[in-house]
Amino acid sequence: MITHNLIQGTPEWHAFRAAHFPASEAPAMLGVSPYKTRNQLLQEKATGITAEVDAATQRRFDDGHRFEALARPLAEEIIGAELYPVVGSAGKLAASFDGLTMLEDVVFEHKTLNAALRECAAAADLPKHYRVQMQQQLMVSGAERCLFMATAWHGDELAEPAKHFWYESDPALAQEITAGWAQFEQDLSNYQPEPVTAQTVAKAPDDLPALRIEVTGMVTASNLAAFKAHALAVFDGINTKLETDDDFASADKTAKWCSDVESRLEAAKQHALSQTASIDELFRTIDAIKEEARQKRLTLEKLVKQRKDGIRAEKISAAQSLFAAHVADLQASIAGVRFAPLPPDFGAAIKGLKTLASVQNAIDTALANGKIAANVLADDVRAKLAWHKEYVIDQNGLFSPDLQQLIAKPMEDFQLTIRSRIEQYKQAEAQRKAEADKEAEQQAQKAAAPAPQLQAVSAPTPETLRAAVVEHQDEISAFLRSREFGKDENKIRAVLVEFVKFQASRQIASAA
Repeated sequence: MITHNLIQGTPEWHAFRAAHFPASEAPAMLGVSPYKTRNQLLQEKATGITAEVDAATQRRFDDGHRFEALARPLAEEIIGAELYPVVGSAGKLAASFDGLTMLEDVVFEHKTLNAALRECAAAADLPKHYRVQMQQQLMVSGAERCLFMATAWHGDELAEPAKHFWYESDPALAQEITAGWAQFEQDLSNYQPEPVTAQTVAKAPDDLPALRIEVTGMVTASNLAAFKAHALAVFDGINTKLETDDDFASADKTAKWCSDVESRLEAAKQHALSQTASIDELFRTIDAIKEEARQKRLTLEKLVKQRKDGIRAEKISAAQSLFAAHVADLQASIAGVRFAPLPPDFGAAIKGLKTLASVQNAIDTALANGKIAANVLADDVRAKLAWHKEYVIDQNGLFSPDLQQLIAKPMEDFQLTIRSRIEQYKQAEAQRKAEADKEAEQQAQKAAAPAPQLQAVSAPTPETLRAAVVEHQDEISAFLRSREFGKDENKIRAVLVEFVKFQASRQIASAA
């Protein structure tokens, strides 16, 4: 951390804050600040124009600084070390510390005690905008923990017991803040100021003249005709084309005005009824004007609802398109798996909001937070793919088929699964290689074994063969006489003699 010799509230301190992303602005950047919207912070950072601090707000700030100074000795007693107010930075992130120990290992953050803080029983119960501010202070300083204290004072005496909690770093919140400022900086570079519009002031048509009716069994005096002409002219001039917050506010007020006209006409009618039993023309005229006011009121109420719903749908559709384009850009940088972050719930973000300005801020904030979450997810996927590419030599599609499913696991589980699969693969390969080597060795041994030696057998002698022929000559002769071979008889005899010799040779060889 780099420390800066700055005093809070001075022009130099404000210039430093304008050039950095202070911890006190982190809640607004994430859209969780109860005091400033994300769009307001974007405008301030882009233009350098900040809202004027009124006298009441300045008194609250002054009380906060005084309470902080009074509470610091209490904090030092709890921490067991002296605290020093200091301004520090780490890159573009910055923080103005209510107190920091000399070793920069403990941060002190003070707030004025209020109803919400009285309900808290632990650091986890603190509203998120407090936790975000402390988390960035730990990120800037590198401190291990932060002592959060809330006090209220009457003079130099505690108005009630102080509340304090130990806050320790939350890695998930730290990642959210880092990604949030990255997205904020990107939005800031693309910032285009909205056209300046005057503060919304609802307008209704000019009031109608008082309706005067006097009857004594008949209408004796009335400005009804002039009243009707004026009223219808006013109704015709009512704007039913609704585009801006001014239009909507005016339409709402005009609808209420029409309702008031209806009530007053009904009262005039009842007053006339109290004076006469029936004056048909008078009542028909009053009823006609009253119905005109009623119809105009109903039309305006319907138009207000339809147009507001339409504008909300248009703004949500535009935000959905921007988010889809952001996801497509991220997907282009991620090869091998499908990237599918959850889209923001824009409908829930604008639920219950009345003005177009508040709706737009809620949608812009939800879009920014959606982009932040998508960026975090994309970084996680890229980190896993980079590790996978470096660690794994993909063989025969060992990991590719289900990489899409594996990538959804937390990094530790992802790495464990890959390592386990690699180990199983290596063991299987080693076993296959051992079996192949064994088979090769057996084949080699078989090939190297000496061929079996054949026992030499002496060839039969001619005398032995002749003896065999003599022994079987009667059989040969009997066979030839039993057949009529004719001129081929000598050839057949020769074949039979050679057969007898062949058989004799085999018998001699077999006996050997």
